Amino acid sequence: MNRLVVSALHVGFAGFLVFGLSACNRDANADGGVGAMAQQGGPDGAKYARVVSVTPVRGAASAPQQVCHDEVVTTHKPVQDTHQIAGTAIGAVAGGLLGNQVGGGKGRTLATVAGAVGGGYAGHEIQKNHQENATQQSTQRHCTTTPGSSGDQVVAYDVSYEYNGVTRTVRMDHDPGDRLQVQEGVVAVSDAH
Repeated sequence: MNRLVVSALHVGFAGFLVFGLSACNRDANADGGVGAMAQQGGPDGAKYARVVSVTPVRGAASAPQQVCHDEVVTTHKPVQDTHQIAGTAIGAVAGGLLGNQVGGGKGRTLATVAGAVGGGYAGHEIQKNHQENATQQSTQRHCTTTPGSSGDQVVAYDVSYEYNGVTRTVRMDHDPGDRLQVQEGVVAVSDAH
């Protein structure tokens, strides 16, 4: 009895496999097989073409180029009176005049001399400080040479695709992968993968 049950189970299982495989083949033939599936579309109803080949397009080599830009440069003004003689002289005269206004007799003479010495020193220091902080701006042009490209850079892709037995070629900015979305036989969406 056990053998009979086991044999019946084997026959039932084999029949189930045969029936299942024939149903799969019927479904595959109804839509034309795997190649037709790629052409007829995916679950969203879009139609796809099979990519046959992708050929990178390389850019042409370019010559070196000179690139220039203007730059504002701040520099110290050149000093014409390196010993600050003008400042010393003007300060001494101004200080002497002020000292001459003070006191009388020998005190006036002493005040005039002291004013001239103090004014001369002050004038010297004022001119020196002014010369150290005096700046000027100028525009200078700087140029550099950039090397040209070697022509190895990929600038596009020539993509051959097959749809309904017709092979066409399109130039794209990227490698699309193994399929392209098409509309009326030509590429509609270039980013299908």
